[in-house]
Amino acid sequence: MKTLFLNPPFHPKFSRGQRSPQVTKSGTLYYPIWLAYAAAAVEADGHDLKLIDAVADEVGLHHLVDLTRSMRPDLIVVDTSTPSVKNDALIAKELRDAAAGDAVVGLVGPHVSATPVETLEEYPWVDFVTVKEYDQTLRDLAATIDSGGDWTETRGLAIRRDGRPFINPEQPLLQDLDTMPFVSEAYARHLDYKKYFYAITQWPVVTIISGRGCPYKCNYCLFPQTLQGRQYRTRSAENVAEELAFIEKTFPSAKEVFIEDDTLTLNRKRTIRICEEIIRRGVKINWTCNARADVDLETLKLMRAANCRLLCVGVESGDQTVLDAVEKGITLDVIERFFSDAKKAGVMVHGCFMAGNRGETRETLEKTLDFAKRLNPDTAQFFPLMVYPGTSAYEWAESENLIKAESYADWLTDEGLHNTVVDRPDLPYEEIVKFCDRARREFYLRPAYIAYKLRQVFRHPKETVRLVKSFKTFARYLLKK
Repeated sequence: MKTLFLNPPFHPKFSRGQRSPQVTKSGTLYYPIWLAYAAAAVEADGHDLKLIDAVADEVGLHHLVDLTRSMRPDLIVVDTSTPSVKNDALIAKELRDAAAGDAVVGLVGPHVSATPVETLEEYPWVDFVTVKEYDQTLRDLAATIDSGGDWTETRGLAIRRDGRPFINPEQPLLQDLDTMPFVSEAYARHLDYKKYFYAITQWPVVTIISGRGCPYKCNYCLFPQTLQGRQYRTRSAENVAEELAFIEKTFPSAKEVFIEDDTLTLNRKRTIRICEEIIRRGVKINWTCNARADVDLETLKLMRAANCRLLCVGVESGDQTVLDAVEKGITLDVIERFFSDAKKAGVMVHGCFMAGNRGETRETLEKTLDFAKRLNPDTAQFFPLMVYPGTSAYEWAESENLIKAESYADWLTDEGLHNTVVDRPDLPYEEIVKFCDRARREFYLRPAYIAYKLRQVFRHPKETVRLVKSFKTFARYLLKK
């Protein structure tokens, strides 16, 4: 059976696969990682599959229509995000028409998972949307279509029954993640890894997932609330190290692997086993991962010995009351100790800071900026609260009538940048955006920070490409008043 999996065109360099989709100021472009995992699973079952990232490849609708006409796929799967959902659904319609047959067309991703009924009502040409984690759902769907069965019975789908949206029973979450194909195998067959760039990693980079789900309850976090759930499921240390070795061999120019779990370091014992297995196998490629700001010094030292270069951590706020309001489950003292220990271990840190959360005031914003300067991570980002359907943060903002948007397209500016839609009477969104711009300037334009970066370039020349690629796009936002 022929299947087409598509990350559809939208704004140039639109990073749809990240937790907060946008055209980034640093030039970051994420892999369509969840789409690629599902594509790898369907392809492993023997189906004839094309995975196309139209954003990375810079191909437009005309090219995709021509491809669809010649391919005549039986199943078309289109990735989505909140700000691009109308665009994505319209492209799905064009491809459905181009297929000129009985192609089954569906949408996947966090947004449609959170809004299945609304999506089916809004876009009548869409046959299905997936709800929650969709690898096994699409495997089952493809197998049923191929065998001529009733695909509308597939678990994990929202479909139409008697002309009205209907949500089928849930698809059980994958438990044995070692049975899944390496997503890097799908990259090797379908994507050009040199087209993806993450501002915090060395380039070229390959992104993988080692575990799914997160038990923490940060109320803004997208994937655990819309796709993978709260149950933490992991690949074995051996399986993770094996994929790193595969990447090292298959992508000879790759400088780094980004392990994009919500929190790789959640289980200390497993983190240690992964590091020990990397060392035992002699894998040399650098890697970066997301982590909570609570990893102990001994684990950090072992991670560094296993080639962990940098940790991406969500600090969010320098005020404890705000951290508690977003259910972060961590204290400022623990965060400070982590940053100190990371420096001792020689692991760099990228700090993420948010503005405009529940409980935020002008005073807490200043505390956050002061905290960021005191922690002094290698790099930092300051961004307004972005709320998405399916998250508790969205429910809070909606219940308080704080969301000022006429459509999901309002989540972006005309340039495709973030456009916060949460407007509080006591803290207007214009003020939040201005704070983030000022915080960015004050953090990066400190003489001590500039001197540190110059020393880094001379001492670690491999960091130069990352810094130059980021600065080329970031500078115009950083220096703009």
